[in-house]
Order: sequence, then structure tokens, then C-alpha cells
Amino acid sequence: MNDLDAFATLLTPEGQALLETLRDHDPQDELAAATRLRREHPAALVSAALGQARLRQRAVAKFGADAGRMYFTPNGVEQSTRTAVAAHRAARLAALGVRTLADLCCGIGGDALALARAGIRVLAVDRDPLACAAARANAEALGLDDLIEVRCADVTEVDTAGYDAVFVDPARRGKAPAKGAARSASVRGGGRATGGRIFDPEAYSPPLSWAVEAARRAPVAALKIAPGVPHEALPEDAETEWISDGGDVKEAVVWFGAGVGGGSRPVPGGRRATLLPGGESLLGAAPQAPVGPVGDWLYEPDGAVIRAHLVADVARQVEGRLIDPTIAYVTADRLTETPYATAYALTDVLPFNVKKLRALLRERGVGIAVIKKRGSAVEPEELRKKLKLGGGRTSCTIFLTRVAGAPVMLLGHPATDRLTPGR
Repeated sequence: MNDLDAFATLLTPEGQALLETLRDHDPQDELAAATRLRREHPAALVSAALGQARLRQRAVAKFGADAGRMYFTPNGVEQSTRTAVAAHRAARLAALGVRTLADLCCGIGGDALALARAGIRVLAVDRDPLACAAARANAEALGLDDLIEVRCADVTEVDTAGYDAVFVDPARRGKAPAKGAARSASVRGGGRATGGRIFDPEAYSPPLSWAVEAARRAPVAALKIAPGVPHEALPEDAETEWISDGGDVKEAVVWFGAGVGGGSRPVPGGRRATLLPGGESLLGAAPQAPVGPVGDWLYEPDGAVIRAHLVADVARQVEGRLIDPTIAYVTADRLTETPYATAYALTDVLPFNVKKLRALLRERGVGIAVIKKRGSAVEPEELRKKLKLGGGRTSCTIFLTRVAGAPVMLLGHPATDRLTPGR
């Protein structure tokens, strides 16, 4: 039985009942569960159901409660967009007046679901039959199949004329083959089978250059790319938005078009950082930030801000400056509220010296240390071992970085009192 046939058995009444039995399945008891269930069900169905139960549990981090009703492939769990990010993008597309959209390289349909929930009619396309089967099953399971048409096809051969928008999510991770197996095409959008992540935009499948040309032909388009993409690879006639969720950078999106309605229209050449779950969005405008001495406060910009090269904009917001021209830390003499960076009250600015740091921490009874680095060759865990922290109750944040090119240690703690603009 191949993967597609095994998946089809999950959609039968027997398969559905088995999945319901495994809804709260404990992976630690999988061997015992498999032995028990095979007395009542075909072995192939039990294996498929147990595999799907594992995937659903892994997918909770991205899809929340919906994961328990959805269907996944291993690549689908890894590569699909988490619900919060997909919902943000769908809301922006809807605000731009988009009512119909071609979702190219749809995978298991995570983005298509968010788009449909935003009221957009979706053509979801992928060339992998198993991914398409999962996308179709997901649309039905969540009651959105009236808005989502799933088509198994090569995305480069799909005519997107007549749609308000195009969304392309090229494969950026090759499919690692099973041991002893020959390499084959990726299961998502025909990606390269190299195993691991793909960093060259032209090695995406389809390549970024093809996706860009497809986007330019549409009234509105959004291309999902890796957040570490080099800025020089970005098209200047599009806006690029870096998105973080809970402080973790999740993706970058290249936006094209003037829209078919209102909304936040893409700014050609613009660089934007959007922070979820709050939805704060910063569009770059500031020139290069000034550099100066370390003040009473240190600001650590959100990763999306750093990826978008908008640290200077944060420095302007807090009336601050960089501690070093090559380091993405901002310092200021007073505390100013900003959603785009975490503020720390500094207590010490010291040249890097492990012995002096260890003695100082012991003197202050520090037993808990959060160690961060930027522009330092020292590894935090290596330093932690050398500090040999005792059982003190005091906590401290240690920044290993550079100031004016010299290695330094900045000690402080997160700003816990109420932030007041201009304080």
C-alpha cells in the first residue's frame, strides 16, 4: 500500500473511528497501542493512524485546536505556515480588496484555510498528490471546502489570469530520502531533494525568479520566502515584510501590486517588520543610526526588526544610538516605550573578563543568569560553565558584545516597571 492509499484509508469510517480513538494518544504507549489495535484493525491502517496522530500532536504548536481535526504529511508539518502568521497575511490580502486568489505550492493547505476564513475564494495548487489529498481533507474537515478548490498540477503550468491575487510558497527545504532510497522530488511544490533547508532563492522550487515574474503579472501578489534572504536578492519594485510571532522570526513575504481596493498597499522598495500577536508594523524610514556611548538603558530589537534592517528606526523612536556600528543593540539615556525592542536597565559596563565577572556575580548573590551574545566569539553555555553560579536568588542578564570594537560585558535586567514615553 502506497502513502496515498494509506492516507485514503484514514478517511473511511473505520479510519475516522480509529483516529478518534487516538485523539489523546500518548506516544510513550505507541507500541502497546499498536499491538492492541492490530487485533481489531488492518496493520496498514493502524500504522497510518498512529503516524497521523503523531503528526497532529506536532502540529498543535502551529495550528492550535484545529490540529486535532486536520491531516498532515511530515513535510507539511515542517513547512506549513502557523495559523497566526497565515491569518495576518490573509487579513492584509482581504484589506487590499482580494476576493479570489491562486495559492501556488499549497502543501497541506494551511494558508488556503486562513484565506478562506478571511472570505477569499482559493484555488490551491500543488503537484504532490498526497499533499493535495491532505489539503482537500483539511478544507472539508474545517467546513471550508465551498471556498477552496484543490488542484494537483505543476504550478508553473497554471493559468492565474482572472484571479485578484497570487500567493506563492516555494519549497525551501529538500526532502531527505529514506535510508537506502534514491532521492526524489520534494513533496511541496516540486522542491529539490537535497535534505535540510535551501538558502539560495534560485534553488527554491519553483525558483524565486519564476515566482517574481508570476507575481508581477497579478494585481496583487505575496511570495513567502526564508527570513534570512539576502537583501540584494529582493526585487526593488516590491515591499518585503519580515514577520515574527512571540519574538521568533517566522518568515519574510515579498508583496507586489497596488491592490484592487484599499488596505495597506505595498510600498515599492519598502522594508517592513510586523510583530505578532499584537500586529504592530514598522515601515523603514530612518537613515543610519548614530553611534555613541552606552547609556542607562539597552534595547534589544525584535528579530524581525533586525532582519528588515530597521534598527535605526528603533533608535530614532527611543532617541537612542547604536553601541557599535556593526551591532544591533540600541542604547539610550532614558526609558521610552516601543513594541519593537525589549528594554533592559543596565547596571554595569565592563571590559570582558571572566574572573571579574564571576567575582561580581558571587558578590551580588546572582544564581540565575540569562546570557545573550551579539558580536562576541564567546559561547553563552561555555561562559556559564566558567561562572559556576551558586544558589543565589538574584537574577541578571549578561550581554556579551562589542562597544567601539572592543569586547565588553553589559549587565542589567529587563525593564519591569511601567514604560512611560519620554521617561
